[in-house]
Amino acid sequence: MESIKLKKPLTINGAKVEELTYDINEITPAGFAEAEFKKSQASGSKGAPNAGAVELDYSMHLYLGFAAIIAVNPQYDYNDLQRISGPDVMSVMKIGRNFIIASAAGDSEAAESENASETSPASTTQA
Repeated sequence: MESIKLKKPLTINGAKVEELTYDINEITPAGFAEAEFKKSQASGSKGAPNAGAVELDYSMHLYLGFAAIIAVNPQYDYNDLQRISGPDVMSVMKIGRNFIIASAAGDSEAAESENASETSPASTTQA
């Protein structure tokens, strides 16, 4: 589990929060889908899916960051985290971006190993 220190603390459930813990490994399929839904709502598309490239969807990265925070802090919700501001927005966005980058890196490694050619035996023909 990792954490980010907020430059502008939040008040959540009556307590001042200066640091947010998170774990991208705790994002579940339901958490991913909820992040996508909340991102769509925030962008004004009323929850309608947006079929863009997730690797380039910086708003989705932000909401995946929120999902990683909520996964280990179930007492927080999206309404709490949407009150972050300033450079803290970018700090949370980087959490989600790292989730996407880590996932994409794993996919490319798997694809490379799937496409690896087998070693052929050396030719036995004499010159």
